[in-house]
Amino acid sequence: MATRQISVQRFSVTSSKSFHDVVAALEARIGRPDMNAFRKNIAAAQTEDELEKVVQGAVGPLDLMEFTRFDLGEILRKELGAEAPQSLRLVVGNPLIMKQMVKHTPDAGSYAPVTILVDERPDGVHVSYDTMASCLSPYGNRESLEVAQELDAKVESLLAAAA
Repeated sequence: MATRQISVQRFSVTSSKSFHDVVAALEARIGRPDMNAFRKNIAAAQTEDELEKVVQGAVGPLDLMEFTRFDLGEILRKELGAEAPQSLRLVVGNPLIMKQMVKHTPDAGSYAPVTILVDERPDGVHVSYDTMASCLSPYGNRESLEVAQELDAKVESLLAAAA
């Protein structure tokens, strides 16, 4: 049995835009494929080239796609009613980027795809992301860390543009 301490860095941007405008800006920059069709197409791919075509057809302009979302605000509204703040967790990534990291650091699969949290607070809408490089840094693999840093740059650019 082993336990590893991971220190995570959080990138966060606060926006004066509305919650819905921030979410719309994120959605405009990431792919939002039909996940049932996507899974079937991934399973049907016979070669790496076919896999890449499926993924390229699913990602948005930043080579990222939404895998799923969790509307945390909806859950809060069950208790707090209409005054509950909006809160949304997006699970975003790219299977090809994930593959590059997992190939060198198997534990990268615990962190990819990544989570983007969009939530309303008194000072504005916060858009946050725990950086992949900080998650993978303790594993000491240069190749996966370089891929993680490139992914972080994409996600941080996405968040800054949306905010």
